Amino acid sequence: MASLGENIRFLRIKHGYSQDYIAEQLGYKSFTTIQKWESGVSEPPVKKLKELSLLLNADMNDMANSDLTIEKNNICEKLSVTIPVLGRVAAGVPIEAVENIIDTEEITLEMAKTGEFFGLKIKGDSMEPRIYDGDVVIVRKQEDAESGDIVIALVNGNDAVCKRLTKYAGGIGLLSLNNRYEPMMFTEEDILSKPVKIIGKVIELRGKLG
Repeated sequence: MASLGENIRFLRIKHGYSQDYIAEQLGYKSFTTIQKWESGVSEPPVKKLKELSLLLNADMNDMANSDLTIEKNNICEKLSVTIPVLGRVAAGVPIEAVENIIDTEEITLEMAKTGEFFGLKIKGDSMEPRIYDGDVVIVRKQEDAESGDIVIALVNGNDAVCKRLTKYAGGIGLLSLNNRYEPMMFTEEDILSKPVKIIGKVIELRGKLG
């Protein structure tokens, strides 16, 4: 029997929606609320569940009390794409390096059409309280991003870091969400000499259970 969260995730993928899109349609500022619903950490209020059922074209009672994933094997294969989840990304090592792959995740075909994706398992607490140690983030490969985006970046030949990007005149900052960590600030000269390289933008969070 599928849980409410599993039904929500199944219907979202079936319709080709991202967690960000659902959050925006329901009036939430970020995808973390949707992620918590799907992972079973919390459940939507009745009002939001009603709005969600309309958005996903499903009966509210069926979402809460039925197993809507029974057609998963027939539908998800057609509507989703499997991507690798990496345990680490290191400078000089291709993202596709087989030895780095620790798991797989599914993304919607709609999302897959927007670029090339990989998953990355987060280590450490620098992005709490939004992203926790052991969570998996879905990343679209790209070499630039907008100020305010959460990105994966390679710094000084070390393993990749997950940070919020801030752009300013003459350089960039890579900021932790956990205020116990100092910002990483780089001038344009630093970006070239260290080097500092953005390799992707975080599109979605897949939180761990428990």
